[in-house]
Amino acid sequence: MMTGVDRAPVTSVSVVIPLLDNVGDLAAQLHAVTTQECRVPFEIVVADNGSTDGSLELAAAWSTRDGRVRVVDASDRPGPAAARNRGVATSVADAVAFCDADDVVAPGWLQALVDELPDADVVAGACDFASLNGGEQGKTVVSHASHFGFLPAGLGANLAIRRAVLLRIGGFDEELQVGEDIDLCWRAQLAGHRFVSATEPVVARRDRAAARPRRTQLMRYGRSEAALFRRFRGEGMPRNVGLTAKTYGWLMLNLPRAAVDPVCRTRWTRAFYVRWGRMCGSVEHRVLFP
Repeated sequence: MMTGVDRAPVTSVSVVIPLLDNVGDLAAQLHAVTTQECRVPFEIVVADNGSTDGSLELAAAWSTRDGRVRVVDASDRPGPAAARNRGVATSVADAVAFCDADDVVAPGWLQALVDELPDADVVAGACDFASLNGGEQGKTVVSHASHFGFLPAGLGANLAIRRAVLLRIGGFDEELQVGEDIDLCWRAQLAGHRFVSATEPVVARRDRAAARPRRTQLMRYGRSEAALFRRFRGEGMPRNVGLTAKTYGWLMLNLPRAAVDPVCRTRWTRAFYVRWGRMCGSVEHRVLFP
């Protein structure tokens, strides 16, 4: 059910890229985005969230070479939600597509998102978590929130939404430093807007290179999941007790194997730090979401 927003044809797209100290990866993403073939005009809005490593200057150099690239100052409030909102505020296109500065969109990504919008209000694409991280190419993941046992959702690294819908639901929630993309998808659906998961728009995701930033990121994911539970439990988001018990059981059973098997260690570490983050988030947000 639409709530007063018509699905008019999409005649233009703004690609919004939040930026914060991604000088080593930004050029690859900007090249991938600027070389997209799309049947409607598009611009690229780089929303800088306070970079100090030279990535702002790199983005500005791209803007002088390609008139479709604009750089906007989004440094007044930290977080990708605030950066995306600032980028959207400077855009005027019918639809907005989001990707991240340290990833790489696949050829055909933007047109594939646009192709889904005639029958949708929010579109989440697929993510390739392997090819930029030494893994098998061609393997993608479409569902990004199925483990919650609630509504489907996509990641801000590969998302498109009609501008009218985005404005109606108030944009990204800037109080959330992580999980703001899932929050946006759920609020849109609860407001009556149609969400679609698509396999054709693909983005290759890049993991953090160093171990400590990876652990910190995983814990932030877990903390955000507790925050999401506090927000949406009244709408029917469950604790998913079965999956929680299964995960903790798997962690205990596979601890000895993780000590000697690097592949198992990677999976074990990811599950452990997300759950640890959930425990911290449960204390912080005064909910039980282990």
